[in-house]
Amino acid sequence: MVQIEQLAARTPAVSVNELIKGFHPSPRFGKVSFDSYRPDPNQPSQAAAVRMLEQFAGGVASSDGGGLFRKLFGGKKDSSRAGIYLDGGFGVGKTHLLASLWHAVPGPKAFGTFVEYTNLVGALSFRKTVDALSSYKLVCIDEFELDDPGDTVLMSRLMRELADAGVKLAATSNTLPGSLGEGRFAAVDFQREIQVLADQFDVIRIDGEDFRHRGLPAAPAPLKNSELASHMKAEFDGKTVAQDDFGTLIHHLAGVHPSRYRQLIDGIDGVVWRNVETITEQAVALRFVVLADRLYDKDVPILASGVPFDKLFTEEMMAGGYMKKYFRAVSRLTALAREGQNHEPS
Repeated sequence: MVQIEQLAARTPAVSVNELIKGFHPSPRFGKVSFDSYRPDPNQPSQAAAVRMLEQFAGGVASSDGGGLFRKLFGGKKDSSRAGIYLDGGFGVGKTHLLASLWHAVPGPKAFGTFVEYTNLVGALSFRKTVDALSSYKLVCIDEFELDDPGDTVLMSRLMRELADAGVKLAATSNTLPGSLGEGRFAAVDFQREIQVLADQFDVIRIDGEDFRHRGLPAAPAPLKNSELASHMKAEFDGKTVAQDDFGTLIHHLAGVHPSRYRQLIDGIDGVVWRNVETITEQAVALRFVVLADRLYDKDVPILASGVPFDKLFTEEMMAGGYMKKYFRAVSRLTALAREGQNHEPS
């Protein structure tokens, strides 16, 4: 027996404390460590990154405050930077290493994606977010990416205030900090903010091949609507499944703040989407990327009919300024769809 619910019927109400408590590594990275990371012997930068992060973790654990911006804007000189920045391609283990750093450092500390932090500011206000995080020893920012001028100014100011409060920062991205924003807006008009961000980090380059493309089978074809019920029973018997019409779900997401998407899928073991269609509006697509990330964080398998996930976003989107977000979402959704078809219906 499958317990069926609908995401489109959920409107989670989340308190400030609940939002803040949610800033920790996802179950996918809940028990990782530097020891469990397996550097590729053909990529010496990976082992070097582990050593540098271990040193950084020791410094955070023993730090007594201060910050980079006292060096930049006056006060006692500080030879250290406020943060460390892992730069590398998709799937080389950056999130594993960032989560390992989080686990290695005593609290208080926070771990979230770049989008989750911007959503947190939207949900709480800028000042309440600063107040909530300023007492932390470490703030980890996964998938650091600037999407528009507002985010540039927002994150520049947030990082400045946290660093000035003595908070250490750690981030991952596949874009060097000085190049953030390129291809999305007139970055030259915001060079001061971008440079402020770049100057806060020591950059660690991690080379390697995307592990999600190492010998994986081709993505499964979408199911027919008539096949969904039998596949759902075979895959999710005894579990709780969120079954939604794709168009209805997309419409519902517009009314749920993205900071609450983690709570939106609480208790869900799998999702079933009927009639997946190509998303043609940028704002809708960016919201859906957040949901894809939260589903991947919790390793929630997917069954779906309609268009395949590599057709979820338009060709213009896949070639535009947000292409990295969309490629990541397609990669993650494809992996979850593959997990959702592990069992053949009887």
